[in-house]
Amino acid sequence: MHSEFWHERWKTGRIGFHQQQVNLFLSTYWSRLQSGGKGRVLVPLCGKSLDMIWLREQGHEVTGVELNERACQAFWSEQNVPVAEQQVGDFSLREKDGLRLLCGDFFALPAEEFETVSWVYDRAALVAFPEPMRQRYAHTLIEQLPAGVGMLLITLEFNDPEGPPFSVTDDEVRALYGERFSIEKLMAQRGGGRNGRAEVESVYIMRDRR
Repeated sequence: MHSEFWHERWKTGRIGFHQQQVNLFLSTYWSRLQSGGKGRVLVPLCGKSLDMIWLREQGHEVTGVELNERACQAFWSEQNVPVAEQQVGDFSLREKDGLRLLCGDFFALPAEEFETVSWVYDRAALVAFPEPMRQRYAHTLIEQLPAGVGMLLITLEFNDPEGPPFSVTDDEVRALYGERFSIEKLMAQRGGGRNGRAEVESVYIMRDRR
């Protein structure tokens, strides 16, 4: 999607993708991905997600990447945490107590931002992109992430070409990531989505084969 689409969504408050509580799949399945170790978690297209707070409370350092400045400001203001802004290349950066929020285009993220990542948490990134951009996004992660990384991925599947969110099938997940990662599908839950459409929400754990 073009950046203007997301800026307009945040400007008009059309952010139904934002969850008012920590994602249940994250709190349920995160321990399956990592067993007691601490490290840096990358959260692409993070918005103002409370999931970042939860991950920080587990002892991880967290780097969120978000396109929209309004979302970045809202994240800190809603936590009632005053944070100074600094410019780092093409990104504005706000950070405090092990939580870093970079505002800018994910595809412009410099290579050094990937170097210390231990895990990726993707609830809203892959499904936010139309098919050609999903390929670009997955390729970026595959090429940039260091050896040994793991990922918790949440997808949606439904019979509707419109988005976002976009439908991402199990076959597509495996085609995008299977060359580098072993992929374990933990669960698939049926539910209702936009305009009552039937959806399947799936949770994957991916472990680096390198």
